Amino acid sequence: MNQRTLRYGPRRGGSGPAGPRVYSVSQVVRGANRCLEQNFPGLHVEGEVTNLRIVGSGHAYFTLKDDHASLPVAMWRSTLQRLRFRLRDGQKLHVVGRLGIYPAQGKFQMYADRAEEAGLGHLMRQFEELKAKLRAEGLFAPERKRELPLWPRRIGVVTSATGAAIHDVLKVTRRRCPSRILLSPALVQGDAAPASLRQAFVRLQQYPEIDVIIIGRGGGAAEDLWAFNDEQLARLIAECPIPVVSAVGHEVDVTICDLVADVRAATPSHAAELVAPDLAGWVEHLRESKRRLALATRRIVLDERSRFDLTGHRLAAAGRHLHTGPGRRLLALKERLYAQHPRRKLAGDRKRLGELQARLQARHPRQLLAAAQKQLTELHNRLNDHHPRHRVAEARARLHEHQAALQHLGQNLTLTSRQRLGQAVSALDALSPLAVLERGYALTTAKDGRAVRDAGEVRRGDTVEVRLHRGKLRAQVTEVVLAKPES
Repeated sequence: MNQRTLRYGPRRGGSGPAGPRVYSVSQVVRGANRCLEQNFPGLHVEGEVTNLRIVGSGHAYFTLKDDHASLPVAMWRSTLQRLRFRLRDGQKLHVVGRLGIYPAQGKFQMYADRAEEAGLGHLMRQFEELKAKLRAEGLFAPERKRELPLWPRRIGVVTSATGAAIHDVLKVTRRRCPSRILLSPALVQGDAAPASLRQAFVRLQQYPEIDVIIIGRGGGAAEDLWAFNDEQLARLIAECPIPVVSAVGHEVDVTICDLVADVRAATPSHAAELVAPDLAGWVEHLRESKRRLALATRRIVLDERSRFDLTGHRLAAAGRHLHTGPGRRLLALKERLYAQHPRRKLAGDRKRLGELQARLQARHPRQLLAAAQKQLTELHNRLNDHHPRHRVAEARARLHEHQAALQHLGQNLTLTSRQRLGQAVSALDALSPLAVLERGYALTTAKDGRAVRDAGEVRRGDTVEVRLHRGKLRAQVTEVVLAKPES
């Protein structure tokens, strides 16, 4: 496209002699974008998806590529949500959209309006075929996987000498347990990477002190990690007599090396954690084992000492039993012989005879008669004490006493009440308004029966009622004289 195809007016404010037109960057980008939209409407493109990114806004950005070229593609969130499948690296995609230029970056790209799966891409097809082949040969079988050494003498690493993987391995091993590490550098990306990885892997096996090998690299696109899907490299890993840890890319990246290796690590740092022992953890484990061993030893010593003391006590008791057994038996025989002696038996018979005589005397008729007479006398005395005459006499005496006390209390109560009544009458008389009227005073009330206390409460011509000690007067006010205020 030359400037003659862009027909825009001259820049505003331009002056001077006639010459070539000068366009702004925005004008050029808009013109190119318009040409692309007019010449490539409803474009259909088919290729393999690589470098897929789904950003926080929900838009997807990826690259469609074939064997000779690549095309950046942008797919908006609304289009991505309408897809009936999930986008992934390596899949072959049929995209329908339009070509355009992103003005902010001047980036040529395709804007996808819809997309359909076109089958697995070439790389993914190779990966799946090799994966199925090696699985059928048993290279992925768990029973052929070997355990990692607990304390490796030397750790071999196959990776780039300038990449982040070797730095991560060194950093983690220094933190956990400083170990001897032998690096066999190799290319980890590009067409020459598979051969370089194989040579570095074989070279590392020639050292007899290598106890474990780490092979891997940091994260990247699917085509960047493709060197670790090499079939010959996978077979070398399977035939290696040394345990191998594969740490390629990130946790979501899976390569053939990951599947063949004895242990797969998510990252190179994770591989170093799996291989290098945790020195601080082992020291703490040894301290705890030492403490538990000391406690167990102390417990065993105490148990054996207790068992020894118990055995000693049992032996002493057995010795005393052997020594005192005959003496006890002789003493028992003496006691039995003494119990069977005639004099002891005669004393016992005499004692029983005395008890029988006492019981016989207690049951003699004269003793029984005397006991009955005594009991009869006691009953007669009790009957006299509880005769009704005595009880009536006692009740009459108590009644006389209660009557006298009641009369005395009644007289006292009446006297006190009379005195209080007289005092109340005197006080009532003193407070009665009739007594005041008897002394010559009068009580004046208005028509509504309200007592008149102030001359200002009535007016001239009002009718008032004057109550005297005897009788009432009905009068009409002819003059109102107000009292002067006190100074």
